[in-house]
Amino acid sequence: MKGYQAMYATATMCRVLGVSASGYWAYQKRPMSEREKTDRAIAAQIGEIHRWAQGTYGVPRMHAELGARGTHVSRKRVARLMRRAGLQGVTRRKGTFTTVRDREARPAPDLVDRNFAVAGPDPLWVADIIYIPT
Repeated sequence: MKGYQAMYATATMCRVLGVSASGYWAYQKRPMSEREKTDRAIAAQIGEIHRWAQGTYGVPRMHAELGARGTHVSRKRVARLMRRAGLQGVTRRKGTFTTVRDREARPAPDLVDRNFAVAGPDPLWVADIIYIPT
């Protein structure tokens, strides 16, 4: 709400948002919690490691690196702090590459003619190739 205080009265914003004005002002004067302080310290370490690793570390490696540097936190906390900071690792997997059909080539004829109903077993065999990386 800090950015909008110049535009709107605090009482109006609190009424619209359903927050008591006294609660808002108590929140503004309240000191930072211990959890928020440690979150900021860990987030600073995460940012430093992310720059040091050239943006390649995801949550598992970031969690391991923090542990190696003496900061023992849960993996979920590391994931939350990285998500909040907009940081993510780089995957080294190759993308899925499929064949690109030549637009000038004549397509194969549709011998089934989209009629997949058959009278008995084995008169029609249909296959579909799906690329699955292993």
